[in-house]
Amino acid sequence: MTTTVLVTGGTGTLGRHVVPLLQEKGCTVRVLSRHDRPSADGVRYVTGDLLKDEGIEPALAGAETVLHLAGGPKGDDVATRHLVRAASRAGIRHLVYISVIAADRVPLGYFRAKLGAERAVAESGLPWTTLRAAQFHDLVLGVARTMARMPVIPVPGGVRLQPVDASEVAARLVDLTLDAPAGAVPDLAGPQVLGMGELLRGYLAVRGTRRPMLPVRVPGGAGRVYRAGENLSPDGAATTGGRTWESFLAERVAGGAR
Repeated sequence: MTTTVLVTGGTGTLGRHVVPLLQEKGCTVRVLSRHDRPSADGVRYVTGDLLKDEGIEPALAGAETVLHLAGGPKGDDVATRHLVRAASRAGIRHLVYISVIAADRVPLGYFRAKLGAERAVAESGLPWTTLRAAQFHDLVLGVARTMARMPVIPVPGGVRLQPVDASEVAARLVDLTLDAPAGAVPDLAGPQVLGMGELLRGYLAVRGTRRPMLPVRVPGGAGRVYRAGENLSPDGAATTGGRTWESFLAERVAGGAR
């Protein structure tokens, strides 16, 4: 029997990996988008806005599973509560959510919203699965590109990340989506813990560029969390991806996509 999966955020960085993988598994894929899009490549696009609570119930009609990838700089908790309410009324059999490692530890608005979304999923009464992932290589690359435009690069002191490849997160999410609901599953992080200086120097080296770097202190509670490494997945609590930052840069930057 073919499973119909509604994917939110299906046109984003992660969604572009997830959608074809679901199709390869034989799923019927429906993508919720804020903008009208014609159906293409076997994917039906439906128009709706999670934050405005518009068009969600029609998008869910006939779906068995929801893979919730949509997110933004703020409002993820509100958008997820809207989705959860509609999914409950629609009788969705499995709700899968992608969150971020340390959502319960980093005192910043983005992380708080992610934690609120996690709670909305867990308290929905629906069968659910939530995966926390580290920052994607693509996100770190965007930060590196922006900072490399500066004559002197400010480097947040003590900030370390475990960047993971979006394709590996997508593969894990598809497996979870097609499996039984599992609640909170082990985090997914990259194979390296790297300081911001290391990440930036790697990017500059691949570009063949040099920039002076100036260490800066991250203030407040967020700074304390990052310096203590509390933004990282605890030892033994994460599944580790295989693609390194260097391998990602070799393809994306050395290959010409600077």
